Amino acid sequence: MGRKNTDKVVFHQIQVLDAGAKGVSVAKAPDGKVIFIPNVVPGDVVDVQTFKKRKAYYEGKAVKFHELSEHRIDPICEHFGVCGGCKWQNMKYSQQLYYKQNEVKNHLQRIGKIELPEFEDILGSDKQFFYRNKMEFSFSNSRWLTEKEIGSTEDLGNRNALGFHIPKMWDKILDITKCHLQEDPSNAIRNEIRAFANENNLAFFNPREHSGLLRTFMIRTASTGEIMVLIQFFENDKAGRELILDHLYEKFPQITSLQYVVNSKPNDTIYDQDIKLYKGRDYILEEMEGLKFSINAKSFYQTNSDQAYELYKITRDFAGLSGNETVYDLYTGTGTIAQFVSKKAKKVIGVESVPEAILDAKANAERNNITNCEFFVGDMKVVFNEAFIAQHGKPDVIITDPPRDGMHKDVIEQILKIAPKKVVYVSCNSATQARDLALMDEKYTVTRVRPVDMFPQTHHVENVVLLELR
Repeated sequence: MGRKNTDKVVFHQIQVLDAGAKGVSVAKAPDGKVIFIPNVVPGDVVDVQTFKKRKAYYEGKAVKFHELSEHRIDPICEHFGVCGGCKWQNMKYSQQLYYKQNEVKNHLQRIGKIELPEFEDILGSDKQFFYRNKMEFSFSNSRWLTEKEIGSTEDLGNRNALGFHIPKMWDKILDITKCHLQEDPSNAIRNEIRAFANENNLAFFNPREHSGLLRTFMIRTASTGEIMVLIQFFENDKAGRELILDHLYEKFPQITSLQYVVNSKPNDTIYDQDIKLYKGRDYILEEMEGLKFSINAKSFYQTNSDQAYELYKITRDFAGLSGNETVYDLYTGTGTIAQFVSKKAKKVIGVESVPEAILDAKANAERNNITNCEFFVGDMKVVFNEAFIAQHGKPDVIITDPPRDGMHKDVIEQILKIAPKKVVYVSCNSATQARDLALMDEKYTVTRVRPVDMFPQTHHVENVVLLELR
């Protein structure tokens, strides 16, 4: 049975009401159902063409604008609306912050259902563009074509692209000329790689046939000025590989770490791959309050260095350390928060499940001459037990910065059992944070909440919460 025609209808003069999840906006259809609409701003009045109908909602796109919101601004990026990266670039920054703070508040109230203090104002980012220290781009010989190009009778020539995946299309890459997320020489390096590869007939990856030389490209930068470039090759062509790597190193002598990987497996993740150093050293250094942190190709590091510093200062402030405390830093990663708070603590114990991250954490502590931090590797819900606590001492303060899924319930049970005076919970997903806060409500009161904007022009938001033992 085919789809009903009612799946695709046009609703006229619809007012956009709110900014919803994943960067899309929300409106109400005449039948009372919610409509999710991308690339519009709350306050816009639009005609909406729906393309998906579900029991409780529609998905659609704006096909005509009757009124423009007072919160709307012109996006500065030529790729806005096609690239799925900066979905809120058409919204004033003050309004972005308003919706981010609101999202955190709604999650904590609606999912947490716990007593909350007055929220502190969200900390905005001084840099609203060019703030990311890590970007990843994909090569494809099947460039995404615009509607104008598709309708054109002209020869479109070279279909090679180096840029981002079109949302929900694994095999289509949008060719990016200028991205406003990472400071130069990021754009210059990417554009040079594309131009040189085209001039020298180096094959761009074919995602359907799984062939071609050039697969992905990553660039990491640091506030110290150091730059890492990693090119992922699909085919093991030594001559082609060295041709482009040598050219890059000659053209951009400021690259401090030039690496590559040959990966012919179906997916392009590098985390299980053997990365080769071509020139320079295999890491770059980031600096924060005199502390130096090495970042390698596989390291996790907050992608907005300036705002990471602000986030860590808020975390340290919430912990309220006097110098006599034993602090546990759960999900410590490469130990950045642990080392950042160490000078105000007696002892810091960091725990992390990724062995390479712990090796980095130990190397960083040694580099920074920090002697009161110890790091341990293991699955949090297994390692964080009575024996571990008996060995390392009961914590006065726990800092926890889990992944998007939040904390495992066994970890929460263990925190409740040992009952430290304070828990500082840093989260990149306030929905799972709210769920965890509800589980901790039997012993803890939330006394401070402060969202932090790490990702301007997107819907993502971090949140820091202080819980105190009743």
